Amino acid sequence: MVKFLITGGAGLIGSQIARELTENKHEVILYDSFINYKSPLETRYQLYLEKRFEGIRDKVVFERGDTRDKDHTRRVLMKHKPEIIIHLAALPLADLSDTHTEEATSTILQATINILEVLRETDFVKRFIYTSSSMVYGDFQYAPADENHPKNPKDIYGGMKLAGEIITESFCRRYKIPFTIIRPSAVYGPTDVNRRVSQIFIENAMKGKELILHDGGEAKLDFTYVKDIAHGFVLAALSNEAVNEIFNITTGKARSLKEFAEILKQHFPDLKIKEEPQKDGFIRPKRGTLAISKAKDLLGYEPQYNIEKGIKEYIEFLKNLS
Repeated sequence: MVKFLITGGAGLIGSQIARELTENKHEVILYDSFINYKSPLETRYQLYLEKRFEGIRDKVVFERGDTRDKDHTRRVLMKHKPEIIIHLAALPLADLSDTHTEEATSTILQATINILEVLRETDFVKRFIYTSSSMVYGDFQYAPADENHPKNPKDIYGGMKLAGEIITESFCRRYKIPFTIIRPSAVYGPTDVNRRVSQIFIENAMKGKELILHDGGEAKLDFTYVKDIAHGFVLAALSNEAVNEIFNITTGKARSLKEFAEILKQHFPDLKIKEEPQKDGFIRPKRGTLAISKAKDLLGYEPQYNIEKGIKEYIEFLKNLS
């Protein structure tokens, strides 16, 4: 049994990691500020929070706290002395990072520095897992994009995540802290409350609302179902092969937004789909498939969900809430 501490552990990904870890008899401490980044008038945050921990609430330890508060973070770490830290806590949305730059800086970069500053004073942490993003690549110059693809982020979020990678590597090498960096992409699944495009499309389809495809829906994303990304984190955290390595953990097959909408239409035949030009001004990098051969070879990672299967399970979850 290994003792884990997951920052941002009450979130979409963290809660799924916690579920898998507890099912395998590991000890889990969840460190979370319980912040909802979208208006509570637009979300079912409280309901989804309960669903995330249904059946495992008594198997995890909850610690309320903010990773931007270094003193409190130190107290929690010294109290529990985790062997592995999975650091997920951060402002999770690229568009909000552009409009709330100071919050992006403090939650993504300063919070990471705070944890690493504490870790340099301890000897009980055997691994620090930093959550980065595929947004660090910017426009894909080739696909599938492997971990060595040039890093040219086009937005604040990608820039902050890349800065966090550099800080993680430099701190951990200087103070001999084993680390792993994971780059997810377009994570989706039940209980998402951050109004990503996948959530918006699926919930609108269920409500009979028209779907809007900007620029023909040609943009491609390597959509990753939450159970797959969580399993990838667990494999990386427990594998000696992942020490001081960086991994893309995705589905490994990009799909367009138009494809996503057409799959939804198979479930909702009356669904209306409308195409419009992009108007919001957000600079979206040109993305596509990420290479996951490294994760497959070193970790034994094999994603189980294409978007057809993921959408089906997501819809079933929402129908059961009705």
